[in-house]
Amino acid sequence: MKHQEAAQEIIKAVGGTKNINSVYHCVTRLRFDLKDNDKVDNGSLNKLDKVMGTNISGDQFQVIIGNDVSKVFDAMVKEHPAIQQSTENKEPKSDKKQNVVLKIFETIAGVFAPMLPAITAAGMLKGLLALFVSIGWMSAGTDTYRILSAIGDGVFHYLPLLIAVSAARKFGSNPFVAIALGTALMYPDMTALLSSGESVGFLGIPVTAVSYASSVIPILLAVWLMSYVEKWVDRVIPAALKLLLVPLITLLVMVPVTLIAIGPLGTFVGSGLSGGINWLLNEGGLIAGIVLGGAMALIIMTGMHYALVPIILSNIATLGFDKFLPLTFISNMGQAGATLGVFFRAKDKKLKTVALSTSFTALMGVTEPAMYGVNMKYKKPFAAAMIGSAVGGGFALAFGAKAYVLAGNGGLPGLPSLIGQTFWYSFGGMILAFVVGTIMSTIFGIKEEEGDAEALAQFSPGASSAATTTPSSDAASVNVDDMGAPTPTSNAVAVAPMTGKSIPLKEVNDPTFGDELMGKGVAFVPTVGELLSPVTGTIMNVFKTKHAIVVRSDNGMELLIHVGINTVKLRGQYFDAHVATGARVQAGDKLLTFELAEIAKEYDITTAMVVTNTADYKQVLPVKLGDITMGEDVLKAEI
Repeated sequence: MKHQEAAQEIIKAVGGTKNINSVYHCVTRLRFDLKDNDKVDNGSLNKLDKVMGTNISGDQFQVIIGNDVSKVFDAMVKEHPAIQQSTENKEPKSDKKQNVVLKIFETIAGVFAPMLPAITAAGMLKGLLALFVSIGWMSAGTDTYRILSAIGDGVFHYLPLLIAVSAARKFGSNPFVAIALGTALMYPDMTALLSSGESVGFLGIPVTAVSYASSVIPILLAVWLMSYVEKWVDRVIPAALKLLLVPLITLLVMVPVTLIAIGPLGTFVGSGLSGGINWLLNEGGLIAGIVLGGAMALIIMTGMHYALVPIILSNIATLGFDKFLPLTFISNMGQAGATLGVFFRAKDKKLKTVALSTSFTALMGVTEPAMYGVNMKYKKPFAAAMIGSAVGGGFALAFGAKAYVLAGNGGLPGLPSLIGQTFWYSFGGMILAFVVGTIMSTIFGIKEEEGDAEALAQFSPGASSAATTTPSSDAASVNVDDMGAPTPTSNAVAVAPMTGKSIPLKEVNDPTFGDELMGKGVAFVPTVGELLSPVTGTIMNVFKTKHAIVVRSDNGMELLIHVGINTVKLRGQYFDAHVATGARVQAGDKLLTFELAEIAKEYDITTAMVVTNTADYKQVLPVKLGDITMGEDVLKAEI
């Protein structure tokens, strides 16, 4: 799918341009501020090739794209430029009660995410300069160093101005008036006045001496309050005088208020938050590293790691280091290692290729392809990644690992941000996370299937081979490979498990089956609510929701029969199972009955029958398409 097509489909799926207040992107995600999140069609979104998944953080609706996010975003804005950071004509959101803490975090994340390209570029340059000086490639006193240092330091020194622009867009105020507010606070004469050591007052009211360079919370609070002041002034000023008086009155109110109250309050709040987190990181040591390291993937999933950027920046500006950042590197290494473990365990060649490539991507600092494309899909690798990250995080914080600049990349390219006295502790934690994640993922194994995750995750050939049943003595012999799963010994034929119409698998309106991701096979549109066994063999899995069954024939063919599309959501309603896992069945034995008419009212009843070990056969082909009766030959597999 081309980027332009993907952009159009995404806009359509989130409710169209009329449902979009604004949109921006970070490294891997489109971040939408929507009028109504309930208008989103998640099913359509998740079917798009470019979409890895979706997430809601506070009110923000996130579409996870991966490496192509900037291209999709550019295509989206090119067609609909008004949706980018639009702040006008916003309709009120739902009146549902929202978690205040999550709302605050989402707001902070929304302010900082658009700024990250500038911050991370500057941070990376500062890290590289530190590296060059430490290995003797550059001297700190040269003109070249000072010019390059200005590029890196300038962004952080004038950070309040960047925050002012982004916050103004977020809160719906004039970004240029917000910049004017920031420049007043950082004007050289103002800086000299506040740092003079003498008492300062405005109209007799004391002004607390605060340094606004590199500060975060004061300007964030100031622009937030400014948005209300500006809107109030705009309402009371006549239209003919708005252009002159609205910005003038706003600045005359907000600059003194910021100097007298908001600046000191913001500094106090920022210091308190930084102090609290730093206390946890300093005093918690090993335990804090284990807990935060293990939970980091969950924090990243919600996008809340962006909400910690102000604290990280404050730590680096005031202390010269931050202890939270190394944990993001370690978490990424855990994800990379877990995906590599999937590569070692997977049998499917396509899955092995995906696992290896996404493992490398995670090593480079972009974890969404590995996290959403592999680890979360198969669940156990995600748990392995968290275990690896917990081990690495515990090691790193036990030895006081620190980051010295915000490089913005939590992978190998961002290593310069860790260069300093504790570099080897941070790097050691990364190695531990990667190695432990790989080992645990390899040990845990995976269930090799995709889609319909809630149900299909219950089955895999490898898992089914572990069933504690023994075929009867008249069962045909099968070979067993090194993973314990039987391999076919002869050609196999399956009969139709239901009466109705047989159709090519590619006509199933579900990419998991239609694109043959789970294997080749055939599909049915049933006219009778009854499912019979297509082969003689053993029932390897009856799904808890009873809408799907796995049966292995005595000659090694493994069949997944999935009744309907998305019928897992029925949670067993309208289905009755007549066999249990481990049971012996003959071709034609009754497996399931289901209320066809009731299910068809809500869901597509098309039933897929897939040979999940297709790779063991030279070819798998339908025998008959069209009207079919239970018991007729319908599918053959040739070795």
